[in-house]
Amino acid sequence: MKETMWLENQTYGTDFILLGLFSQSTYSPFFYSLIFIIFVVAVTGNAILVLLIQSNPHLHTPMYFFISQLSLMDMMYISVTMPKMLLNQVTGIHNISAPSCGIQMFLYVTLGTAECFLLAAMSYDRYMAICHPLRYPTLMNHRVCILLAIVCWLLGSLDGFTLTPITMNFPFCKTREIQNFFCEILALLKLSCSDTSLYETVMYLCCVLMLLIPVIVILSSYSLILLTIYKMNTSTGYRKALFTCSSHLTVVFLFYGAAVYNYMIPPSYHTAEKDIMVSVFYTILTPVLNPLIYSVRNKDVTAALKKMLWQNLVYGNFQK
Repeated sequence: MKETMWLENQTYGTDFILLGLFSQSTYSPFFYSLIFIIFVVAVTGNAILVLLIQSNPHLHTPMYFFISQLSLMDMMYISVTMPKMLLNQVTGIHNISAPSCGIQMFLYVTLGTAECFLLAAMSYDRYMAICHPLRYPTLMNHRVCILLAIVCWLLGSLDGFTLTPITMNFPFCKTREIQNFFCEILALLKLSCSDTSLYETVMYLCCVLMLLIPVIVILSSYSLILLTIYKMNTSTGYRKALFTCSSHLTVVFLFYGAAVYNYMIPPSYHTAEKDIMVSVFYTILTPVLNPLIYSVRNKDVTAALKKMLWQNLVYGNFQK
């Protein structure tokens, strides 16, 4: 009984310590300043993209609806981890309480899983637009888009509600130092004094399933898209279809590549340094790259941005 109470106190009564990214580097102030700039750019870029899509009627299409959902997820995703890490660096206090750690874990798992399924929904949307253009407005109406987005969020929440309580209920009687800059599941499991091998196996199978379903949808969609493109007789339609899909495929490779390494590669191939670098990639770099990929290479978005800036400039001058 006393041993059980001691373990519970260790689990819930003691804060964890986030070691951060550059704890051993003499250039850490520079690196953290760079990350702060990246954070501001990511939040600003995704927020502008959401605002553009919502305010411009020409962008009220299924493709841009899903892009706005992706930007919303990315904006929330980077906000789950970066502010806490930067605050720790400024204050010099690297502690995080068990409840805060659990909340952070739930949010990043939910958002990460939801984004996996959203990328699959986006590939299905491209399949419908290219392979069934005449029926596309009916089959992918606003109600269907809303339903697909809700399903993505619900599946993400289901994953978060499943993995977070189990992970946080393990007894942590080893060192409280998390070898990462946020409460990442695998980093936290390394601190447990109980056998987590069964749970890691189950989690591995769940992650395979969560990744396999979207991957099957994406591969099926793009296989049919490539077949349709091959049958096209016009070079204009061929180029337009490839250009439409290339942005989404770039995002898919970036996000799924990091996810596959993190949760599908056997633990024996993992090191703390590699895990942190991969975490940086999908929690920091991907959210800042996505709005650039969907804006710089997209004429509709750049045209809408120029129009908004021009209207604000004219309106501002008129007010003066």
